[in-house]
Amino acid sequence: MSSLSINSTLPLPNSSTQIPRLGFGVYRSPAPTCVHSCLTALSAGYRHIDTAQYYGNEEEVGLAVKKSNVPRSSIFLTSKILTPGHDADETFGSIRESVRKMDDREGGYVDLFLIHNASTSAENTKKMWQALERAKEEGLVKEIGVSNAGKKHIEGIKSYAKVWPPAINQIELHPWCQQREAVAYSQSQGIVVQAYCPLVRNKKADDKTLCSVAEKHGKTTGQVLLRYALQKDWVPLPKSDTPSRIEANADLYGFELDAQDMKALDDLDQGAEGSMVIAVSN
Repeated sequence: MSSLSINSTLPLPNSSTQIPRLGFGVYRSPAPTCVHSCLTALSAGYRHIDTAQYYGNEEEVGLAVKKSNVPRSSIFLTSKILTPGHDADETFGSIRESVRKMDDREGGYVDLFLIHNASTSAENTKKMWQALERAKEEGLVKEIGVSNAGKKHIEGIKSYAKVWPPAINQIELHPWCQQREAVAYSQSQGIVVQAYCPLVRNKKADDKTLCSVAEKHGKTTGQVLLRYALQKDWVPLPKSDTPSRIEANADLYGFELDAQDMKALDDLDQGAEGSMVIAVSN
């Protein structure tokens, strides 16, 4: 585990694609700030940026990638479809427009596209999944997956999916909301689990257990939370618009949490009650 680096990746199921194990989140980051934050992140070594239609900054992410000196092929870009259109073409068109915003070159693409809320109605999920399959078939997206999905939602997709399993299930994950059933199911299917809200929005910075582990290693509480996620084989997506924090959140590789640390953090789990956003139903 100590051999992890900012360049470490995980393989995605049934694919040659590798996903960087650390991502950079841009949840509702305002337009000019988003460009600057993405450039800071890329400069700090991140190679994975996670946005969504709902965040309203897909274009800014694309602009930052263009402005950076990092080749597009070295950056892993993710977005998410929020709702289906009135019909199949409109739903597909929504995905195509997101891709255009993020990579408007001839042959532009997005590495990963997710259904933002796979716990929506089964009918809506089916429309969006089939549009994502079409986008993958046409080369607009490389991999497709889900977010906020429990076992029953993913199993529901299986009945009609041409692409199976979903490459990713992105859910809220941190010591206070470990969603163990959803994680175990996803990993049993070969689905890589991404962790949003891994820093708990800094709401637990004074937690005694967390502070004790941080003090032991001479690290910030945020660095401990992200290292914890990495050692759980989750792909954490920390969000910040503060340059110093963006850089600190990438400095996770000079230390390792031992079994005692991991157990202490594991023991903080509060199940659904520990959620800051949403705990999935299974």
